[in-house]
Amino acid sequence: MSVLENPKIDRILAVDDTRDNLILVQAILESEGYEIDLVADGITALQHVEQSPPDLILLDVMMPGMDGYEVTRRIRSNRALSYIPILLITAFHESSVVEGLDAGADDFIRKPFDTDELLARVRSLLRLKHSLDEQRKMARQREDFVSRLTHDLRTPLVAADRMLNLFDMEIYCKISPEMKQAIAVMIRSNQNLMQMVNTLLEVYRFEAGKKTLNYESCNLQEIAQEVVSELNLLATEKGLILKLDTHELDPSSKNAGIVMGDSLELRRVLNNLIANAIKFTDTGSITIRIFETSTTPELQDWVTIEVEDTGYGIAPEDQATIFERFRQGRNKRSGSGLGLHLSSRIVEAHEGKIEVVSEQGKGSIFTVKLPKNI
Repeated sequence: MSVLENPKIDRILAVDDTRDNLILVQAILESEGYEIDLVADGITALQHVEQSPPDLILLDVMMPGMDGYEVTRRIRSNRALSYIPILLITAFHESSVVEGLDAGADDFIRKPFDTDELLARVRSLLRLKHSLDEQRKMARQREDFVSRLTHDLRTPLVAADRMLNLFDMEIYCKISPEMKQAIAVMIRSNQNLMQMVNTLLEVYRFEAGKKTLNYESCNLQEIAQEVVSELNLLATEKGLILKLDTHELDPSSKNAGIVMGDSLELRRVLNNLIANAIKFTDTGSITIRIFETSTTPELQDWVTIEVEDTGYGIAPEDQATIFERFRQGRNKRSGSGLGLHLSSRIVEAHEGKIEVVSEQGKGSIFTVKLPKNI
């Protein structure tokens, strides 16, 4: 015999400085099976919401001390709270519906209210709450699935990479040049897939709040030199010039080009931006510039990195969304749409900024600004 779960009882917080009004609302709502909490002022209401968030708030507008508008604004400004519908109640016709809705309320009803109208508005707002909660639940389940999937995919991909490299090294037997070429293609394809899986996993960690950055003193000039050295062969194969320009950094300053950050994550950003520039450039050059800007002559505030290419450029309609997740450009070489999104999340986590300026047929400039904080 199966055991059915008891349906969840919706809990409503009623806030009013007049006790008779609270008793009336309590009688109406409890008769419909709702669980009711009663509070007589705004400060207590805010404390109650933080400690035990309800499914719906019935909030009187005109209260001494803190009125309903201010209570609404404070609830909406609290990012730690999940969405809670707010129904404002007032006895005064001069009370501003516009002010209440602008503060973040979802609906408005005047006293004396009709019982059926009140119940209808309560049911409507609770349906909205349940719908949004279900959407968030499905989103969390989807993200958990992606996380588990990426973890599970890594194991066979790593194993395949090792086996293919052993075949390429002729550990088991001699292979023909044709077979060696085919294995090299498989190795590259497998590595591309593994990179995509790793990027997807990193995106999930950032968006799930599970990513921890290890802050240390990072020399961006050294990091850029390492990335340029690693990618220079790829650029040379395409006949491109890859150059690093740091002449604007003060060579006499020991802190030139240094920021506080996670060196591995900042390296990931540089690698992604430079590799993208090489990928979407067929002729010309890619130039990486590193320099510092300041708000006063005495204080260096930001380290700026520019990655400029002479490639295809980015369509104006794509530039506004290029850092969004899974947003692919119109170029046939566009990838999964995750690399730039991950780069933007890393830069934002460092309290920096990332921007792009581009003109089709003339190339692009990606700019990263990072606070020095040293």
